[in-house]
Amino acid sequence: MMSLRPGGCLTGHTRDMRLLRWLQSPRQPQRWMLRKASEQTSFSRRKFGLTCSVLPRFLVGLMALLAGQCMAQTPLDAFHWVNFHDQKDAPIVQWVTTSLQAEKWTDIREIGVQWDAAVVLTVDRKTPQSSPQADTYTVWNVSLSKHEAQPLLHGVNPRILGWTTFAGESVPELGLVYDDCSACDASTFFTTIYYNVGAHAWRARWLRGDQAAPLWTAGDVDGVTRTQIYGLLTEPAGRNVLATWTHFDYGKTKPAEDFVYEYAVDPASGMEQMQVLGPDHASQMEHELCRANPGQVDPSMASLARGQDSDLCAELLRGVKKTGRRPTTTPPANNRGRSSPPGAKK
Repeated sequence: MMSLRPGGCLTGHTRDMRLLRWLQSPRQPQRWMLRKASEQTSFSRRKFGLTCSVLPRFLVGLMALLAGQCMAQTPLDAFHWVNFHDQKDAPIVQWVTTSLQAEKWTDIREIGVQWDAAVVLTVDRKTPQSSPQADTYTVWNVSLSKHEAQPLLHGVNPRILGWTTFAGESVPELGLVYDDCSACDASTFFTTIYYNVGAHAWRARWLRGDQAAPLWTAGDVDGVTRTQIYGLLTEPAGRNVLATWTHFDYGKTKPAEDFVYEYAVDPASGMEQMQVLGPDHASQMEHELCRANPGQVDPSMASLARGQDSDLCAELLRGVKKTGRRPTTTPPANNRGRSSPPGAKK
C-alpha cells in the first residue's frame, strides 16, 4: 500500500513507477548515465583486465526488477477506498484536505486512492438548514505527489457503481451515474472515472462541461410521444459499450424518428468515442438494448438498463414494426365470406 512520509514524500509503488519511467524515458541524463557507465566499464577492463561489462548488466537487472515490482500490482489491487476511521489512511485524508483547502465544499464523502493520485467526492451544502437532497457534488482529481486538485465534474445525486471494462478487462473504470438538478425533472448522465497512467491523474469520459453520456433526458414536447431506452452491453472481447435509443412518435403529423447512440473507448488509443449509428447498425442495437440486463451479471450495474419494459421493446421483440402500427385483423365491410372476389367467372 502506498504511504506518505512527512513532507509529502511518496514511498512504495509510486516511487518505483517514477524511477522506472525515468530509466525508460529518452532523456539526456539517461544518455549521460549510460555513457559514464561505459567509460567506467572501459576503465575497469583496462585496469583489472575484465572481459565483460558489469555496470550495464546491473542496470538491466535493476530495470527488470523494478518493472516486475510495478507490474505485480494490478489496477484493482492498487486501488482502495480510504477509511476515515483508520489511522493508516489519516495521512492521505490530511493531504487531500490540505489540497482542497482553497476550494468550495462542505464535506468530503469519498476518497479513492490508486498509486499517486486520489479521486475525491465532495459535497457542498448552501446553508446548515438546507435539505441534503439539494446538495451539489464535485468529483476531483487530487495529486498525492504535489498539492494540486482539478475538478472533473459537478452534479447532483451521484451513484457510484461497480467497475466497468470500457478500456478492457485489465483496465477497470469506475462507473458513475448522476443528475443535473434536484427537486426537478432531472436529466441523468453516465461517465466512468479512470486513472490515466500517462497523466498520473484521474479523468472522466464523454464530458461536455458537466454533462457526460446522457442516459435520460428531461422535458416533454406537446404532440410528441418519446420513448427512451438505454443499456450497458458487453462485446465478445469483454469490453463494455453503452447504448441509448430515443424514439419520437409524432402521430399522424410525420413519420416516427429514431436516434441510437453508442458510447465506447477505442482499444488502440484509449480515447472515448461517441457515434450515431446508421440504420443497419441501429436496428441491431435496438434489439440488443431491448434485451439488455447488466444487473444479471453484476448487480451493481442494474441501474444501467431502463426502458426494456416499454411498449416499444415489447412490439420490437414480438416482430411488430416500431412505428407502433398493428396489423389490421378486422375484415373489410364488403367481405361476405366468398372464396372469390365479386364478378369472378365461375
